[in-house]
Amino acid sequence: MDACVFCGLISADSARWIAKENAAVAFLPLPGEEIAPGHTLVVPRRHTTAGLLDAQPGDLTLVMDLAQRIAQKMVERLGATGVCLLNASGPGSGRSVDHLHLHVVPRYPGDGDDSLPWPTGRSRHRLAVDPQVLLST
Repeated sequence: MDACVFCGLISADSARWIAKENAAVAFLPLPGEEIAPGHTLVVPRRHTTAGLLDAQPGDLTLVMDLAQRIAQKMVERLGATGVCLLNASGPGSGRSVDHLHLHVVPRYPGDGDDSLPWPTGRSRHRLAVDPQVLLST
């Protein structure tokens, strides 16, 4: 897994750690890459190639639990008024690293929608069937 930047950071113990737990870790992005002060990445230790699409359910639970605790600390300790939780999974998603990762981005008063890290365009793709029919279980 040496080609995976996150697996490399974990094995080399070379990140700016926020938390290191048995199944999940959290760290700050490289300086200058953060969207907001306190922006944190939460990843499972176990490698995935399609992110959310092939992660083990237990890993998802532990990653989400850690992300929630970090988000709570952002509000309690950093003065954030909310957080954005971002993920891109699968080759067509625009992801930057082939390993499940959640961006926990604190939001501060005055940030405004212009700094919201979210796709601004809309897909032009159309389905022949109602998505509710296809997605309902």
